[in-house]
Amino acid sequence: MTAAPAADGVTGARTLTVRYAGGGARRGPVTMGQANMIRCILRDEPGSINIHDVWPVPEGTGMDRVLAALAELAARHEALRTTFPYQEGGPAPAEQVVAPAGAFTVTVLDHDELPEDPDAYAEAVARSARDTRFRLDLDFPLRLRIVALGGRPVRVALAASHAVTDGSALGVLRDEWLTLLSGEPLPPVTSPTPLDLAAEENTPAGRRRSAASLAHWERILRTGPQAMFAEDGAAGTETDTPGLTLRSARGGRALTAAARRTGALPGTVLLTAWCVLTAHRAGQSVCVAAVPTSNRFLPKLARSVSTLSQDALLGLDVRAPSFDALLAKAWGAAMNAYRHSRFDALDLWELIGRVTTERGSQFARDAVFNDISALAGTLAAAAAPDEDAPELEIGWNEGLSLPTRLLTFVYETEPVLRLATWADPALFPRTAAEDLATGLVRLLEAVAEADVPLDAPGLTGVTGVRPVARGPEWTRVDGCWVSPAAVAAALTDALRGRPVEVVVEEGPGGEESGRRLVAYVGADVGADERARPDGASTPEAAHTALMGVLPGRPGVLAPHRYVFVEGPPRHPVAAQRILSEGTGRSREMPHDHR
Repeated sequence: MTAAPAADGVTGARTLTVRYAGGGARRGPVTMGQANMIRCILRDEPGSINIHDVWPVPEGTGMDRVLAALAELAARHEALRTTFPYQEGGPAPAEQVVAPAGAFTVTVLDHDELPEDPDAYAEAVARSARDTRFRLDLDFPLRLRIVALGGRPVRVALAASHAVTDGSALGVLRDEWLTLLSGEPLPPVTSPTPLDLAAEENTPAGRRRSAASLAHWERILRTGPQAMFAEDGAAGTETDTPGLTLRSARGGRALTAAARRTGALPGTVLLTAWCVLTAHRAGQSVCVAAVPTSNRFLPKLARSVSTLSQDALLGLDVRAPSFDALLAKAWGAAMNAYRHSRFDALDLWELIGRVTTERGSQFARDAVFNDISALAGTLAAAAAPDEDAPELEIGWNEGLSLPTRLLTFVYETEPVLRLATWADPALFPRTAAEDLATGLVRLLEAVAEADVPLDAPGLTGVTGVRPVARGPEWTRVDGCWVSPAAVAAALTDALRGRPVEVVVEEGPGGEESGRRLVAYVGADVGADERARPDGASTPEAAHTALMGVLPGRPGVLAPHRYVFVEGPPRHPVAAQRILSEGTGRSREMPHDHR
């Protein structure tokens, strides 16, 4: 074991090397979940993709026992002995290698006196450890810091590579860690290893399941709203978002009572209530949300130490007369999403690109609901029991940079409802974000008493949450909220300043299903349009250019038809010369009128 220089804020810091041995050497393809997270690791900043946790150390536990328990976990779980052969700048790794033995380092931060809040301090240490990138081909996947007082360990603060663990896997490891420190034996590992999962995914049945998952995604991508929060103020693909925490004994009692009254599972009641409130606030008839923890709904995967981080995509049509009527179909919609949450990530992104180009949209992962309260060994267990929990308490904590506009983590549902929400501050100023959290509790309390009508004025009265107010310039086209003025501005940007006018053509009888966007693009016939360097004088080229500027513009949907006209684009254009027209959204060929 070797020593390191002392770190700021501690009386001594040293680095210990821990060796482990056990298990066999194995290698094989990566799992779909690993491939998904590796893609994110290679693309995103480490602080946003790495994960972290804090493990308690029972009083009286010595350093040697702590290190031995960590070594036993490494020997027990193949995921912790896994690396991914990879060359910097090369293709993403497609193979995983399991070592039979090895070593990892632990940094001990020793103190003469701990900060007043040792848990908050350990949390900060763990968060800081996230900021360094893990080497996929080399590093042990846990970056371990032991917070010690006078040489005695009191907390383990760690960051973890998302390529081999997710939040639930860290919860399982924490459970086993505490069992080892208590002196109790661990049961044999029965969950499939990552290599077992990869082998299962590559069977004919596994490939059929992946194809079915892609078909499920495609249906929602083609028919659902492309952005839950298409409204004024929604802009950009990432937001710096403050975090809100809710702890409510009222919410816990209401959820229990609502589940008892309706006969539904508490998790289904909570998911339905969250979807109702999200869709109500967004003014949407369908709630499209990612539900990441769904992959562990199978019992054999509940305690898997691996990364199963793939989204289930939920598309819940909230048009129902009452909450109970919606609840009756929400369970089926959720299970359908869960069953279709294992897929080849590269195939999915190819699908998203193809479908959204054909639809003329940019899919936004706006809403995410992650309920980890029902999983064995989750992050919820890290918190102290809420024996004296408040009736309703809201707090604010450190923000995150997120590619979402509304992210909710549920840590506990009984006896206390405990959750964290990150909401885009451009859409949800602090008061509005707090209203959204308390509105969820108020909705659960109403559902606990009786069935709740789902008309918008009634929901506003029950929850205190109002739907977004969109001006007359907004309209619904192809199931999405669209601003024709924003479409025109985006197309002008894409076409390097060409003047554009976008109009809405109503469907038969004024029905939304037949509504179409038409873009009239001005052209200067005094120049050779075909020789323009931007090559944007055809509908296909215009559509391609527009798709390139769509990310971060949720109120923009590509026109169904592009009409290039002589001179400024005025509508109607009966007196203007049409140079070309057509659509870039499908395989239809444009018509040239020259």
